[in-house]
Amino acid sequence: MGLRGFGAKGLKDRQAFLDDYKHVNPWELSGLSRPDRVITFCEQLTVTSGKLANTKLKLRPWQKRFIEAVYAQDKDGNRPVRTAIMSMGRKNGKTQLAAAMALCHLCGPEAESRGEVYSCANDRFQASKIFSEMVALISGHPYLSMRVNIMRFKKEIEDLINGSVYAALTAEVKTKMGLSPSFVVYDELGMAPNRALYDAMDSALGARKEPLLLVISTQAADDHAPMSQLIDYGLKNKRGEIRDKSFHLTLYSAPDDADPWTTRTWKFANPALDDFRSLEDVARLAKQAQRMPAQENAFRNLILNQRVAAETRFIEPRMWKACGGESIIPLGERVYAGLDLGHARDLSSLVLVWKDSKEVFHVKHWGWLPGDPIERGDRDGAPYDAWIKAGHLYAIGESTDWRVVAKKIAELNGQNRIVCLAFDRWRMAEVKRELDAIGCAVPVEPHGQGFKDMTSAVDIVERLIIQKRLRHGMNPLLTMAAANAVVTRDPAGGRKFDKAKSTGRIDPLVALAMALNAANLKGADKPFDVEALIG
Repeated sequence: MGLRGFGAKGLKDRQAFLDDYKHVNPWELSGLSRPDRVITFCEQLTVTSGKLANTKLKLRPWQKRFIEAVYAQDKDGNRPVRTAIMSMGRKNGKTQLAAAMALCHLCGPEAESRGEVYSCANDRFQASKIFSEMVALISGHPYLSMRVNIMRFKKEIEDLINGSVYAALTAEVKTKMGLSPSFVVYDELGMAPNRALYDAMDSALGARKEPLLLVISTQAADDHAPMSQLIDYGLKNKRGEIRDKSFHLTLYSAPDDADPWTTRTWKFANPALDDFRSLEDVARLAKQAQRMPAQENAFRNLILNQRVAAETRFIEPRMWKACGGESIIPLGERVYAGLDLGHARDLSSLVLVWKDSKEVFHVKHWGWLPGDPIERGDRDGAPYDAWIKAGHLYAIGESTDWRVVAKKIAELNGQNRIVCLAFDRWRMAEVKRELDAIGCAVPVEPHGQGFKDMTSAVDIVERLIIQKRLRHGMNPLLTMAAANAVVTRDPAGGRKFDKAKSTGRIDPLVALAMALNAANLKGADKPFDVEALIG
C-alpha cells in the first residue's frame, strides 16, 4: 500500500501544505552552480541510521569532487557526462550517495517534467536497498515527504508536482523495453552475471536531453565482466588514449603490488576509512584474511577493490597478464596441438604451441561456438558476439560441425607441421573420421582428463607462467579461461582442472595444457625438463 505523505496525512492535507509552501529551498537560491545545487540538495537530507543518525548529510570532499566532475557544465550550459562510474571498497557509503542523487533527479534540482528514475540491481534484495534508503531520506524532510507518494509494495515513488516516477528494477524483470530513463543508477554491477540489464537501460537513454547513467560498485573479478570493461574504458579515457567527454570514472583501488595488510593500502580503496567506514572492522577482516588464506582474495576484491576473484583461482591475473606479449608462430615450424571438444552444442577449442630459441612457448587459439552467441554469452557471462566479430571465435551453426574442425586442423597442418595432436577422448572419433576422409594424417594422441594425465599438464602450464615463458597475446578466450580455472587435488597431491568448480568456461585452457603436455611427452627436439619445471 502507498505511504501518503509526511506523517501519513491525507491527500487534502498534503495539497494544502504544498499550496501554502512559500519557502525557497536552499538548492533553488540564485548564484549556485549546477554541481553546487546538487551538493546543496544532498546536504539538506537527514541521515536516519548509524552513528550519524538525525544529522544532516554532510558530503565529504571526495564525494563533492565526484559530483562536481559529473555535473560540470560546458560553455553552452549543458552537462556533457552521460555515464558516471564510481568504484571503491564495500561500506563506503555508495548506497546513500546513490539514493541522494536519485532523489535529486526525482524531486530535486536535476528533476525534469515527467522524468523516469530507475535503480537497477542483480536481485530483489539488492534492488530494495536504494529504494529503502531513498524512503528513509524522504522521511527526514517534510517538504519532500509531502510532494511524493511512496508505494512500498511496488518499490515505486511518484512526485506529485512534476509527474516524475522512480522504480526499482532487477535483472529478473522480463522486459525493460518502453522505458525512457532520465536517470539510472546501477548498484553493484560488478556482481552482475551478464550485461543484459545494463545494456537495456543504456540503450534507452536516447530519448532524453541530458540523461545520466550512474554505476556505483566494487570491481568485478574478471577482465571480461561488464564492470571491468567500463573501468578499463574509463582508464583509457583518463590516460588520453581515447577522448570521451561523456564518460567519467572515479576509481578507488589499492595497487596490485601494495602490501594488503597496511592501513596506507586500505586507504587507497576506502576514502571513508576511519570516518563512516570503520577502521576497526577493516583491520578485523584483514587479520582474518591473513590467518585464513582462503579469505585473502575476497579481502582484496571487496575491501581493497582489486580485480581479484573472491574464490581461489589457479592463476593470478597479474601473472597471466605478464605473459601477454605478442604470440608469433612462423610458417613451416614444428608445432604441437591440443583439442578440447565440447558437446555438439558446446564450445570447442584448438590450441597450437611453438617453442622458440629462447625456450619461450608461443600460443594460438581457435574456438567454435554453436547456437546463438548472444544467448550463450548471457549464460556464460562472456561477450561471445563481440569475440566473433573480432575474429577470436567462430560461429558454427546450431551444433558443432566436426568437418569444420577437421578442415581447420588440416589447414594448420599444411602451414606448420603438427607433430602431435593431444585430444580429450570425447567426440574425437568423429573428428578422426573427418580427418581420415580428407586425407589429413596428423599424429593424434588421447589425453586423459583425470589426475593421472592432467597433473603434469597443470604443472607445466603453471611453471611456464611463473617463469614468464609463455606468450598468449592476451587472447580473450584463453584469458577468460585462465580467470575461471580452478584446480582440485587428489590424496596423492595430483591436480586437474575442475570444470564443475570453475566459475565459467575453461575449455581453451584445457586445450593449452594438453598441447604443452604433448610438446613435453612427444617432443622430438628438446623436451621439457619436467623435474625442473615441477620442482
